Amino acid sequence: MSIQDPIADMLTRIRNGQLSKKPEIIIQYSKFKKSIVEVLKQEGYIKDFCVIQNNYMQLKINLKYFKGYGVIEQINYISKPGLRIYKKKHTLPKVMAGLGVAIISTSQGIMTDYTARKYGIGGEIIFYIS
Repeated sequence: MSIQDPIADMLTRIRNGQLSKKPEIIIQYSKFKKSIVEVLKQEGYIKDFCVIQNNYMQLKINLKYFKGYGVIEQINYISKPGLRIYKKKHTLPKVMAGLGVAIISTSQGIMTDYTARKYGIGGEIIFYIS
C-alpha cells in the first residue's frame, strides 16, 4: 500500500488509537517520524516509544491515558504536501494561548513553538496538538 502523506497517516493512527483506547500503536519508521515522537514524549503526550527491527523498521508508540481518557485531545495537521506553511520567529503561533503545542520543523531539527521562540528561529509548522 502506498502512503501519499506519511505524517498525516502517523497522526491519524495516533488519534484513532487513542479514541479506541489502544495501549500501543505501530507505524512505519522514518527519522522524521522518530524525531516527532521524541518531542511528543518530552512534552508528555505519549508514554514511551521504541524502534522495532523486523524485516523492516517500525516505531511502537505507547499511548498515554489519564483517568481513562486520552491525553491527546486534538491534533490539527497544518502543513500538507500541497501547501507548506512556514512562519518566522516573530509570527510563531501559540496554540490555545500556550496550553497546546505547535510542532515545528526548523533548521535545528524538530521542536516545539516554545523552544523555537527561545532559540529565535522559525520554520515549517507541522501540526498543533493539545
